[in-house]
Amino acid sequence: MTAPDRKAPASTYRIQFTPDFTFADAEAVVDYLDALGVGALYASPLLEAVSGSTHGYDVVDPTKAREEFGGEAGRQALGKALRRAGLGLVVDIVPNHMATGPENPWWSDLLEHGRESKYAKYFDWEGDKLLLPFAGSPEEEEEHEHYRLVFWRRGNAELNYRRFFDITTLAAVRVEDPEVFEATHGEVLRWVAAGEVTGLRVDHPDGLADPGAYMRRLKERAGCWVVVEKILGVDEALPVSWPVEGTTGYDALREVCGLFVDPAGEAPFTALAAELGVATDFGAVEHECRDLVARGILRAEVKRIAALVDHPDRALAEEAVAQVMVAFPVYRSYLPEGRDAWDAAVAACTCPAVRALDEQVRADPRGELATRIQQTSGMVVAKGTEDTAFYRYSRFVALNEVGGAPDRFGVPVEEFHRRAAAREAGSPEAMTALSTHDTKRSEDVRARLAVLAEIPDEFAEAVRRWTAECGIDEPALNVLAWQSLVGAWPITADRMAAYLDKAAKESKVRTTWIDHDEEFEAAVAAWPARVLDSPLGGDVAAFAERVVAPGWSNALGQKLVQLTAPGVPDVYQGSELWDLSLVDPDNRRPVDYDVRRRLLARIRDGWLPAVDDSGAAKLLVVHRALTLRRERPELFRGYRPLWGAGPAAQHVVAFERAGLVAVATRLPVGLAAGGGWRDTVLPLPPGDWTDVLTSRPVRGHLGEMLDHYPVALLVRGDS
Repeated sequence: MTAPDRKAPASTYRIQFTPDFTFADAEAVVDYLDALGVGALYASPLLEAVSGSTHGYDVVDPTKAREEFGGEAGRQALGKALRRAGLGLVVDIVPNHMATGPENPWWSDLLEHGRESKYAKYFDWEGDKLLLPFAGSPEEEEEHEHYRLVFWRRGNAELNYRRFFDITTLAAVRVEDPEVFEATHGEVLRWVAAGEVTGLRVDHPDGLADPGAYMRRLKERAGCWVVVEKILGVDEALPVSWPVEGTTGYDALREVCGLFVDPAGEAPFTALAAELGVATDFGAVEHECRDLVARGILRAEVKRIAALVDHPDRALAEEAVAQVMVAFPVYRSYLPEGRDAWDAAVAACTCPAVRALDEQVRADPRGELATRIQQTSGMVVAKGTEDTAFYRYSRFVALNEVGGAPDRFGVPVEEFHRRAAAREAGSPEAMTALSTHDTKRSEDVRARLAVLAEIPDEFAEAVRRWTAECGIDEPALNVLAWQSLVGAWPITADRMAAYLDKAAKESKVRTTWIDHDEEFEAAVAAWPARVLDSPLGGDVAAFAERVVAPGWSNALGQKLVQLTAPGVPDVYQGSELWDLSLVDPDNRRPVDYDVRRRLLARIRDGWLPAVDDSGAAKLLVVHRALTLRRERPELFRGYRPLWGAGPAAQHVVAFERAGLVAVATRLPVGLAAGGGWRDTVLPLPPGDWTDVLTSRPVRGHLGEMLDHYPVALLVRGDS
């Protein structure tokens, strides 16, 4: 038995723990993860949460392991199994907020004792009474007055505690206070100190009062590998003062997936969107959606911040706060470091009160006003962009991903190489990802949708035909629906209906989570069955079948690139086979590990599976790449682009590391239409090279190298 050290893992495998997938269930698949080649199990939050929670971000007691998962005994048993296998354990922690309600003993004590509660300073609230959402009668409200709290009703909020986004059942926690930090982190840090946890993933750092100070305290206390769920703008970098290894990988996701999108498809997709009534100016859509959020679901936060502005006109102060947060070029600034984002937001504001706001923030960049506005800007951006604009701007939804840039149609090979080299130089131990529990669609759905960029005219013709016969009476949702149907095909009517219900409410065009248009929702719910149970379903199926094979090529290509490029790659649960999931909760469906065990056993016995519906070819790529990373880490150092030569050179992306070369096919439809690889070669560095996927010696001719799979993983010398 070899205990893992606390350095960066070779790779991670994300598992979503639920009451139906417990510590014992995870313990039962440790041998499978070991055989797959995984470096560490990467766990969703493990602390006590609201009963029945399927995600665990609604923590109610940070002092103990979750009982529904098996409690402390189950956690220890899982840890022992991981250590026997030599695997690490990375745990997702939630420092920003806790769940309200009777299951949270701290919150209950606060409700009963108010400011006299010993937990009063643990939560971010103001005043002597806590204002809570309430839908009961005035008589019921009166009965609760002895708890020293007041209720507010929808439409008349005086909300006085900071929420997590617009979720009133999640209250912010003041981890900037050393006592609160110890109370909320003590148990997990005990696990780390005991060598039972080898890495930490920090959820939502943008909601913290002082993320930099928090990271420094956490790193000093934990001393292990730490990555943060920080969503970066395209050219944004983490603050240099954060002593962490990097992000959880949404920046890498955009770069890798973008490699497989043909930029030539942009004009036809833009034309189709315009023709069908879908907005095509992403900047305008994004601004409109952020503004809607700032003045709507987050208005209580805006009003609370405006009250801190030293300006005589409260309405103007609110306007300035709203405009500045809407205009942020990134999720938030981190004053007093790197003031560019703040300056850009202020410059875009036309309200005269912005001068007072700016002067006050500059005078005290660590003060309450600066802190509050920075904590809240990330909420406005996330709710406005990710959760609204990404559902309205449906021109080409493969680009509408967390950390993505829908107005940038793909990533040129040159840009990918430049950014990969920069990651190797600056944050080689950052996490990289293609699918997460928060992605809008799985990596394999995105890979298939990327094919559409190569055949935009054919897809446009099909969408016109389908819309004329069975369109949804909301243009953006209609275009989103047809892309999603093709991307996730085959999909049941129930799954599709659930997805479209969420998409319609998130877009906030015809209905919302609060203000329902029942007639429209009923029509959307009925749409999938109308399509699938009619002759039109056969037409959609035939088109989807056309893009399946090139979609597999893209899926294998992006997976190999992610697993071998700089960074620590994460594999989201189950995605070692084809995974055609949509946004949560669809991506939290149970994983069939028995099927994966059987296929992996055959692969380890020497089977070279075909690229087919089984997904075993993807399992082969994941297994061989992860195993190589774990057993020969010296190969995964450095970074040098390699360039093809010949008539199809634009269809290959390749790079060398330290005695390793990764090769992937891109834009497979165009490659086939042009006659294949023909005389295209990839000049390899000196030496004899073996493809570890097929165990064959290879030379530089791409037609021979990629005749079995659209990817190759080469190692110098014997495999």
